[in-house]
Amino acid sequence: MSTVNSTSAPQASATAARPGYGQLLRTPGALSFVLPGFAARQPFAMLTMSIVLLVQHTTGSLGSAGAVSAVAGISMALCAPQTGKLADRYGQRAVLIPGVVVHAVSVILLAGLALADLPLWALFLAAVPVGASVPQVGPMVRARWVSVLDRPGRSPLLPTAAAFESVTDEFTFVVGPVLATALCTWVHPGAGLAAEAVLILAGGLLFAAQRGTQPKAHGLADEHARVEHVSALSIPGVRVLAVAFLGIGAVFGGMQVALTAFAEEIGQAGVNGLLYGIFAAGNMLAGITFGAIAWKVGPQRRLILGYTGLAIAASTLWMLHSVALFAIVGVVVGVCIAPAMISGFTLVGSLVPASARTEAFTWLTGAIALGQAGAVTIAGRLADERSASAGFLVPLVATALALATLVALRSRLHPTSRGRTVARGVGHRIPVAVD
Repeated sequence: MSTVNSTSAPQASATAARPGYGQLLRTPGALSFVLPGFAARQPFAMLTMSIVLLVQHTTGSLGSAGAVSAVAGISMALCAPQTGKLADRYGQRAVLIPGVVVHAVSVILLAGLALADLPLWALFLAAVPVGASVPQVGPMVRARWVSVLDRPGRSPLLPTAAAFESVTDEFTFVVGPVLATALCTWVHPGAGLAAEAVLILAGGLLFAAQRGTQPKAHGLADEHARVEHVSALSIPGVRVLAVAFLGIGAVFGGMQVALTAFAEEIGQAGVNGLLYGIFAAGNMLAGITFGAIAWKVGPQRRLILGYTGLAIAASTLWMLHSVALFAIVGVVVGVCIAPAMISGFTLVGSLVPASARTEAFTWLTGAIALGQAGAVTIAGRLADERSASAGFLVPLVATALALATLVALRSRLHPTSRGRTVARGVGHRIPVAVD
C-alpha cells in the first residue's frame, strides 16, 4: 500500500503543476519541426474552400462544387492512413517528399481543368490524386511530439503538446479559409488553389528536411528488436475515436458550404470566410485555455463532455438568420470542438503503440476529411435545392449520431493493458495511466 502512495503522490503533483506552452517549446529540437510544420499544414485549411469557390465559379452550382471537394476528401480519408502507415514503417521523409510534389502538380491540374470548363466527371477524376496526395503533416508533427516527449520525466507535457497542436490546427483554419476566400474572390477564382500548391511544396520540403526529430522508422529495425507491426485500426478505441471525428469533420464541411450559401442569400459575398474564421478563432482560443489547465478529469470523460456541448451547439445553427448570430454561435461551436479534438488526440498516446502512432493520427484526420467530404456534398445539395438553413442540418445530425456512438462505446477508450508494454517487442514502453 505504501508503494502505491509513494508513486501516486509524484504523479499528482506533476499533474497539478503541468508545464505550459513555454516549457513545451523549449524542449530540445521542438522548434526545428514546429515552425516548418506550421507552414506545411497551412494549405490544408485552404483546400476545401478553394475547390468549392473555384468549381462554383466555373459551374454555377454549389452542389457540384461540394461534390468535387467531397471526392478529394474521400480520397484523402482512404489514403491518409496508408500514408501514415508508410511513414511509421519507412520514415516521414521518405513519404513526404514525393507526396508534396505529387500534390502540388495534382492541384494545379485540377485548377486548370476547372478553368477550361471541362465536364464534371473530369474534375472528379482530377480530384482523386489531389486528395490522395494531401501531405499528412499534422499527424507527423504529433508523432514527433510523442517521440520526443514520451520519455521518463517528460510525459506531463504530452497533454500540453496535444493542446498546442489543436491550437496550431485551428489557427490555420482561422487564416486558411479567409485567405482562400480573399484570393478566389478578389484576385482570381483559381488563385486559392495556386497558393495552396506553392505553400504545400515549400513548407513540406522544409519540414521533411528536419531529420533529427523524425520518429524511428520501425520497418528498418533489426531482427533482434522483433517489432510487431500493429494496425492502428485494429485497436477498438481508435475505431471509436474515428467515428467521433467523423462528426467533427461534418461540422467543418457543413459550416463551410452552408455559410457560403448564406452569404449568397444575403448578398454579402466573402462574409462566409469571415464567419468561418470567427468559428475557428473560438476553437483556437478554447484550445489555448484547455491546454493550460491541469485537468483532474480524465481525457475519456473530457471527450464526452466536449462532444456533448458540440452536439448541442451544432443543433442551433439551422435556426439562425443573421451575421451577428452566426458569429456568436460560431464561437460557441468552435469552443466546444477544441476539448473534443484535444482529448481524442491525447488518448492516442495511451491506446496505440509507438510503431502505429502516425497511422492512428492519420485515421483521425482522415475521419475528419471523410466527415467533411460527406457534409460538403450533402449540405451543398440541400443548399442548392432548399436553403442555407437546410445545409446546417448536416452538422446537427452528424454530431448527434457520433455522440451516441461515443457514449455507447466509451468503455473502449480505456487502454486494455495497464502498466505494461502495449505492443510486445516494440522496444518502447508506454506507461498507461488510469484516469
